[in-house]
Amino acid sequence: MFTGIVQSIAQVVAIDDRPGLRTFTLEFPPGFLDGQEIGASVACDGCCLTVTRHQGPQRADFDVMQQSLNLTTLGGLQVGSRINVERAARDGVEIGGHPISGHIDCQARVASVRRPENNHVLRIAVPPAWMRYVFPKGYIAVNGASLTVAEADRSAGWFEVWLIPETLRQTTFGDKAEGDALNLEIERGTQVMVDTVRDTIDERLGPLLPALAALLAEPDIAARLQARGIDVAAATATLQLR
Repeated sequence: MFTGIVQSIAQVVAIDDRPGLRTFTLEFPPGFLDGQEIGASVACDGCCLTVTRHQGPQRADFDVMQQSLNLTTLGGLQVGSRINVERAARDGVEIGGHPISGHIDCQARVASVRRPENNHVLRIAVPPAWMRYVFPKGYIAVNGASLTVAEADRSAGWFEVWLIPETLRQTTFGDKAEGDALNLEIERGTQVMVDTVRDTIDERLGPLLPALAALLAEPDIAARLQARGIDVAAATATLQLR
């Protein structure tokens, strides 16, 4: 388990490809690997990887299977790439972010970057199937960092995070540009709650959902609902996300 508080930035210094397996050699800042044993876990851009070999005090090897290369951004890393890293949490450690498993759910992409004074805003586009788990003021892990969702538009399929200078200093987010891929891990408590509600609705209202969607598409019905302050577009998007 990890806390989502990125501890440092590591750099890819070597890549070794074999059939179905890729080995990354990462270089870490001085002291990061102190006391670490073979078999320990490190979150690399949010992906839980196992240390397979140490090469001196600042370098370690990690094996990554083909499935992980396909699912995550690790498949796009090259020599010189920089990534966020965090060692596995220990008992009694302060959890400054939220519990993270290191199992990536999907890739997202940077839709836009804004830079208000002393802030840095990333708008992140999310695959529709995962957007149902993203809520304003909720937690989400992006490249291993526990971040708070500032704004979210579920119908448009994006959310925004605001990053302070300290976060930019400690992570690679300042390097990200429009179109760059990111690893997302959904907060598990949110996922369980949403899936439980969805399953309950399916059991009780499932046969009625097509009829409800058709009603919302009727101009007269939509106008009456909007007159009562109901956001018809959001309701329709919710049905579609199901």
